[in-house]
Amino acid sequence: MTSDYFHRHREKHLEQLFEWLRIPSVSADSAYHNDVLLMAQRVAEGLESIGMDTVRIDETDGYPIVFAEKKISDDLPTVLVYGHYDVQPPDPEKLWISDAFHPVIRKTEIHPGGAIFARGACDDKGQVFIHLKALEYLISQGKLQCNVKVIIEGEEEIGSIHLEKYITDHKGDLFADAVLISDSAMISFEDPSLCLGLRGLCSLDIELTGPSRDLHSGEYGGAVGNPIHALSTMIHRLHDENGAVNVPGFYDRVCTLSDADRKSLNYDSFSDEDYRKTLEIRSTFGEKGYSTLERTGIRPTLEINGIWGGYTGEGSKTVLPSKAYAKISTRLVPDQRGVECAELLKKHLEMIAPDYVDIKVTVHSSGNPSVVHSDSNACRAASKAMEDVFGKAPIYTRGGGSIPVVETFKRVCNLNTVLLGFGFDSDSIHSPNEHFGVENFDRGVRTVVHFYRYFHQLQTSS
Repeated sequence: MTSDYFHRHREKHLEQLFEWLRIPSVSADSAYHNDVLLMAQRVAEGLESIGMDTVRIDETDGYPIVFAEKKISDDLPTVLVYGHYDVQPPDPEKLWISDAFHPVIRKTEIHPGGAIFARGACDDKGQVFIHLKALEYLISQGKLQCNVKVIIEGEEEIGSIHLEKYITDHKGDLFADAVLISDSAMISFEDPSLCLGLRGLCSLDIELTGPSRDLHSGEYGGAVGNPIHALSTMIHRLHDENGAVNVPGFYDRVCTLSDADRKSLNYDSFSDEDYRKTLEIRSTFGEKGYSTLERTGIRPTLEINGIWGGYTGEGSKTVLPSKAYAKISTRLVPDQRGVECAELLKKHLEMIAPDYVDIKVTVHSSGNPSVVHSDSNACRAASKAMEDVFGKAPIYTRGGGSIPVVETFKRVCNLNTVLLGFGFDSDSIHSPNEHFGVENFDRGVRTVVHFYRYFHQLQTSS
């Protein structure tokens, strides 16, 4: 019955999602400011259209947060759904097969039934839309057995800068029995999975200044220090010969997992060869002594996200540049803290900068890692729902990405989260040609519908 309903409404649902995907709600770039605000309005309208009782657009010091609520009965459990309506920049746009904000469905080897190609298709508009359509079905059919609250924010891609204050200020509004988030990936249809852990994050910019202006490299080269040389040397020193982060104190809080826990993360169907083939790389790389899945799930990292300076145009311009820049981010694991690691990295960079340059380090965002528990009613309900739809109980994994609000919900509101993601790691989120399988969308909606039924059963019987 559920499958028939969504099959009949598929084209309508996809066109509604496409309307969202056409809005370039890039929170990182002020040029898209009005588009982000428009997207918040469209989310609110979408929540109103499915029958939510209360819908608000709550202002923050940044982009607004959309809040909605559907109350059935004080005697029923309450689920809080979180997601985000902002997206990553489309750059580099020339690498997209089609326009990043003109969604199209295209068949691929992994998605023979078709995938939606557009920025935000998987991260996170498509997955947020799954929840709206699941709730629309449950409300319209009189089958919703839980109270539901929804918050959809517009700053996740820039570190959820104002979200913790919002959660603290609206703690009473956000009371719930569990949080449900779809902003992560699963292994495959053959091996469905639930993510039990996410890494934390801190990101910062480096600006090095040498001479007050670009200089002639013939007249001054060899006598004046080059900021790009300095930056390159500093970056090289941020890792040791074993691939570990070479920042004093960086590993002091890292939680060590048992051999049994490490073994459980290395599920049988994972293949390093397939991993390399999918990414079109000759070999994997990382901290010595750990597998690929351990490196992305339980070990912290430091990456250079961008580096530039001097002349980068066509042809030659022989300058000794005045400035050099880099963007750096770290991924953190329990029990590291984002603010603390950002400060450690800032101090270390200032210490290793040569004296012929001035250094400015700007910290942009930080978030703490999180671990959720498989024995919670919410996680058990999600597991049962996935087994119904995929025909197999999910594998438990840890994700390499970051959703800082999971830790915030636990610390501020004592709320446990279930990470019920439906994307694939191959869906190119944050990259050109981001996409989301139509079948992933279909199965996701049905899984969320089953989740509410099972969560009601488990909560009311425990």
